[in-house]
Amino acid sequence: MLSGNPKHPHPDVRAGTAAAGHQDEQAPAQAAAQHVDVLVVGAGLSGICAGYHLQTSCPGKTYAILEGRDAIGGTWDLFRYPGVRSDSDMYTLGFSFRPWRSEKSIADGDSILDYIRGTAKEFGIERHIRFGHRVLRASWSSETAKWTVDATVGPQGTPARFTCSFLYLCSGYYDYADGYMPGWPGMERFNGRVVHPQHWPADLAYDGKRVVVIGSGATAVTLLPAMAERAAHVTMLQRSPTYIVARPSSDAVSAWLQRRLPASMAHRATRWKNVLLGMYFYNLSRKKPDLVKSKILKGVRAQLGPDYDIDKHFTPSYKPWDQRLCLVPDSDLFKSIRSGKASVVTDQIESFTETGLLLRSGERLDADVIVTATGLQLKVAGGMKIEVDGTPMNPAQAFMYKGMMYSDMPNLAVAMGYVNASWTLKAELSSTYVCRLINHMDAKGHAWCAPRRTDLASDEEPSLSLSSGYVQRASSILPKQGSRRPWKVHQNYLFDLMALKFGKVEDSEMAFGRAGTAASVDG
Repeated sequence: MLSGNPKHPHPDVRAGTAAAGHQDEQAPAQAAAQHVDVLVVGAGLSGICAGYHLQTSCPGKTYAILEGRDAIGGTWDLFRYPGVRSDSDMYTLGFSFRPWRSEKSIADGDSILDYIRGTAKEFGIERHIRFGHRVLRASWSSETAKWTVDATVGPQGTPARFTCSFLYLCSGYYDYADGYMPGWPGMERFNGRVVHPQHWPADLAYDGKRVVVIGSGATAVTLLPAMAERAAHVTMLQRSPTYIVARPSSDAVSAWLQRRLPASMAHRATRWKNVLLGMYFYNLSRKKPDLVKSKILKGVRAQLGPDYDIDKHFTPSYKPWDQRLCLVPDSDLFKSIRSGKASVVTDQIESFTETGLLLRSGERLDADVIVTATGLQLKVAGGMKIEVDGTPMNPAQAFMYKGMMYSDMPNLAVAMGYVNASWTLKAELSSTYVCRLINHMDAKGHAWCAPRRTDLASDEEPSLSLSSGYVQRASSILPKQGSRRPWKVHQNYLFDLMALKFGKVEDSEMAFGRAGTAASVDG
């Protein structure tokens, strides 16, 4: 059973963000282990969500949240570049248990960070967070039905060890240490400054300067209008276009509902409205891509006028939702282009020069500052090493069970958001299911559960079905998905709601056992 341990009360500490170490690091020397029933890794949106549901639905359980950094917020504490904002509406990116109250449905990074930290404080979650704890290794023992988790603490790397009955990874899938940097010829020749958005320097001055932003994704689309407010000119240099959709930053329907309904009812109605509209648009994109493409491009033409070369600069070669769409609130990107403060160039880099960039076409772009918004790198399970009964486990060889557990890894869950909707929607469902699973095991006297893939002939696909560069670069480390339930990752909130909140906990693909019985694959 996943029983509480009165000798190890809830840790009483402050608050933090996502979490684990590099795979090539060695586990620290053995330290005295601290035990909690559930150990959460990461204190961003997913980790705070996990803390709330654990203390609400499993009030008898002890838990701790290990945070590799020194602050709450995950991605929203890490990214500090100009204009950083949500690319999903806050009524669904926010938590269902603490409604987003601002009239802005597309919010800036500071507002989101305040919201996450406020949630952790309001519900007493922050006292469970251990800051500066970078997880290196997790080892499962079937004999004790427990995980042993090794971490390092602080800049000195002081070893720390925890044991837990259930391990919940909420550290997302970004590599917090490094963003993606392709590298170009002649970079060392450039006399200006080169920065990556993931590590934005606080001392970067770009007022009145010429800026080139390399990239065409959400970060580049955000940076261009934000930097154009102060720079002399900002050029977004893209190798290929991205689908870009403009929408108001405030939700008029939500405002109307809030004037006429109680706050909680208005929030639920807005949340469901946005969930259903998002699902409708995604499904329409998959079924009628040409129709959706024409609608998106018609919107861009309305913003930039008939003389702008939409075909070259805003018409991607792929179908809508083969990659994530970029959302621009209040048409800020298009306004910057219309004002002449910003422009888009579609070309490839031949080399850096002393004064900027030489392009394949022969054109030169002069710059004082070059921002490499070239994307992210993914890291599975925070980069930690995982062992089950002494056998190393590779997440890339595992299949995702219900989109949130790895096959053959007992008492371990992973919070993964949607690629076509707000991250928090799936993170909340995952936390709900983890609590259901823990309570079910207690009721039945089980010490462990492990997904078992019985149909080995099932088709294999990457668990993330996007053609985006950051996904393709990580294809060798991503877990797999199958072609049928529960191994299919649906990217569909309604399917997951039925499966994770209302579906059966016991099925033919989930094994259960007691301490002393092997949970390993060969057991």
